[in-house]
Amino acid sequence: MNLFKYIKGDKVIWTVVLLLSLISILVVYSSVVALAYRYKNGDTASYLIKHIFIVGSGIFLMYLIHKVKYSYFSRISQIAVILAAPLLLYTLLKGVSAGEASRWLAIPGTALTFQTSDFAKLALIAYVARMLSIKQDVIKDFKQGFLPVIIPVVIICALIFPANFSTAALLFLTCLVLMFVGRMNAKHLWLLVASGIVFVALLITIIWNFPNAIPRGQTWKARIENFNKGDSQSNFQAEQAKIAIARGRVPQGPGNSVSRNFLPQASSDFIFAILIEEWGLITAIFIVFLYVVLLFRGVRIANNSERTFGSLLAIGLTFSLVFQAMINMAVAVNLFPVTGQPLPLISMGGTSIWFTSISLGIILSVSRETEVSQEGGTLATA
Repeated sequence: MNLFKYIKGDKVIWTVVLLLSLISILVVYSSVVALAYRYKNGDTASYLIKHIFIVGSGIFLMYLIHKVKYSYFSRISQIAVILAAPLLLYTLLKGVSAGEASRWLAIPGTALTFQTSDFAKLALIAYVARMLSIKQDVIKDFKQGFLPVIIPVVIICALIFPANFSTAALLFLTCLVLMFVGRMNAKHLWLLVASGIVFVALLITIIWNFPNAIPRGQTWKARIENFNKGDSQSNFQAEQAKIAIARGRVPQGPGNSVSRNFLPQASSDFIFAILIEEWGLITAIFIVFLYVVLLFRGVRIANNSERTFGSLLAIGLTFSLVFQAMINMAVAVNLFPVTGQPLPLISMGGTSIWFTSISLGIILSVSRETEVSQEGGTLATA
């Protein structure tokens, strides 16, 4: 039976999603062993069932979203970005804390929590794509083109920043890429980049000399110091990840990871290291290849879209997902300090997988509309 006859949009992206989802189920089932013994008396099956449900419902959600005309998300983004600001503020004040940061809100009546920054990220990218598309006639003007776009970017990123610096930086970088693609004035972009560099330099200076002056300053300072030192006691997670990767030179086989018993975030932040340990470097290269394919197909969809909003929406969401994946893998191999970014479509998670699925569904919606338009043009020509 050909499943692709029931779905529209880019078939390569569908294939990538299904492959990554299958890999996710296999690796998560192996990596939750220590977690299961700690909280579920060794019951790994409950984690597996929950993860399969979340992955399956994510794919179904992606299917539903890809059937929606992508232009509807232009108007939805206006409401979503307005809702995102108070949600982020409420999360900072009343959210569920973990790792000295309030990043989650509990969903009433369920055992689930969701990271409000995931919602804000999706809302802001769609909103920036909308504003850039409708401001094309005045996009070079500072007051009419630059300010209406950058103000919500600064507000949302500033609200994410205290609890999740890496997500705020990643979102800001994605919006910067979108503004570049959207033909914003190069002088304004360079001004923005320069302001960002000054801000980061000032932030590092404050963290280094007065870590208690800002929220989580001590944590950030410790992470930077640990990354620079590189010794096993000060940088425990990164060292364990490197041990897992070193063992992966000779694949240990599914379910035979040793490092999963030592890595605190084996099923989420450091799942790439567990994957290498069990499946080897060849599989890791294949995973990187799949994300590169996702990037290539997303750019292709953006190029083929007949409308500016569709192009910007596809490129923004694609870059956001692939950037996040590359950062996660860079952390696993100790190129970056620990950031807490999950590996999209592979790491164990709840609503983070669903928001990733929504993003992919929107990308596929842009692709589907392009296919319909091209088919219509072909029929008209015939």
